[in-house]
Amino acid sequence: MNTANPKPLESKSIAVLPFVNRSPDPDNEYFSDGITEEIINALTKIQSLKVIARTSVFAFKNKNIDVRQIGRQLGVNTILEGSVRKAASKVRITAQLVRTSDGLHLWSKRFDRQLEDIFELQDEISLLIADQIRENFGHFDLQEHLVQAPTQNITAYNLYLKGRFHQLRWNAEDLKLATVYYEQSLSADPQFALPYFGAGLTYGILASWAFMPYEEGIKKAVQLLNRGQEINQENHLNYFAQATISLWGRWDFRMAHQQLTKAIELNPSFTDAQEGLAELYTAIGEFDKAMNLTKQILNLNPLSPNHHYTKGNIYYLRGQYDRAIEAMNGALQIDPDFALALEVKAACYILKGDYPLLDGFLQTHNQIQLPHYCRALFKLIHKAEQIAIDLSAIQSSIASQNQHEAPASLIAWHLYLQVYLGHRQAALDVLEAGIGKRLGQLINFQFDPFLRPLESEAKYQALLAENFAKNRLPSPTTKSENISQEEQSRELLT
Repeated sequence: MNTANPKPLESKSIAVLPFVNRSPDPDNEYFSDGITEEIINALTKIQSLKVIARTSVFAFKNKNIDVRQIGRQLGVNTILEGSVRKAASKVRITAQLVRTSDGLHLWSKRFDRQLEDIFELQDEISLLIADQIRENFGHFDLQEHLVQAPTQNITAYNLYLKGRFHQLRWNAEDLKLATVYYEQSLSADPQFALPYFGAGLTYGILASWAFMPYEEGIKKAVQLLNRGQEINQENHLNYFAQATISLWGRWDFRMAHQQLTKAIELNPSFTDAQEGLAELYTAIGEFDKAMNLTKQILNLNPLSPNHHYTKGNIYYLRGQYDRAIEAMNGALQIDPDFALALEVKAACYILKGDYPLLDGFLQTHNQIQLPHYCRALFKLIHKAEQIAIDLSAIQSSIASQNQHEAPASLIAWHLYLQVYLGHRQAALDVLEAGIGKRLGQLINFQFDPFLRPLESEAKYQALLAENFAKNRLPSPTTKSENISQEEQSRELLT
């Protein structure tokens, strides 16, 4: 975790650290995590208050770090910390608000309630915290309520929190488990909208990244989201989940842009939607807008490895490989096993033509999916005869695979090898098949540096025209989205 660059403290600002699970059952971790996230979400409704996003505060989970240090790292003036104890039908929450400049405790309280009163309790805590910040650091407008009960069924709510807990681990096994809990939540209360949004989003991700059959996953996602929207349309998670299907499941950039914009309008502090918009702009080549958004996101969520990756990916697709590596290093400082950052960093070393760095990197990072493909690509691209790798064996391995199917991987190494082995038609067939399935690894294909040899091919141009047709792209830029040419240049250079 990078602590080298402290941020200036903003007066009206807060980070809600993960509440400690004090329940007799350690499996109740999902509940304490869920309460933390709900309080974060409640506080983001206060327009004048900077609230650090979930990913960054959860980077401090189970870590004994002084609140003054955390404050400097996140650039916040206050920190909320506490604990949750859930037993049978009762819940106890303790919370304390701390000033990060000197560690002074501004406020603390213990709450003992029935579990069925959990939403009223979340609202009460959030309002008390906001009032304390307002009293100590300056006035801002405060709504009468920050939390509305999304369901009256506590069993359904518990199951929803379990689904969310597993979804946020973002691996195939946990995503599949999340859908189980979400659907159990819906069985307990079919009128509870949030599990529809969670399950729809999760099925969409599983389908887009080939963790389940594409058509099956997208169909399931759409059915769930349509039902959830009938219950509660004006929820930022509704629009974000729909945008995930539009962007990653259909590559419908125009519709995804409308949905993401609406999600951000409903919750301006929801960095997942802002990142989705940055990823959309990246895919269509609006790199200046993507970078501008990414820097805004990192102000609210500086310890998200994914946001650092998004920044690095913009540099990577623009051919600025040193800057891309620097951004990927930022992601890896937070999460040394962050797979996408590792894979793109290896790609940068290949494209820079630095074999000693590539070789050392591959030897010290056994998480890389296909290191022999990386070495083979380097040898093919740079005509490096000194690299001792049997290209005939690589070629035989690729030939034995279905020429229209690339093996599942975060980076399209199989496709790239087809290109540089001279199998252009096979490469175009693999590319076409992958685009047809809307594989997430190919959404940036028009700017992929490894695919430049294909740019003159008629089939490549046809794929480009079909997938980035004007009617699939966002409407012309609105005035509020415009930044000056000088600002755009400055954003890309910093």
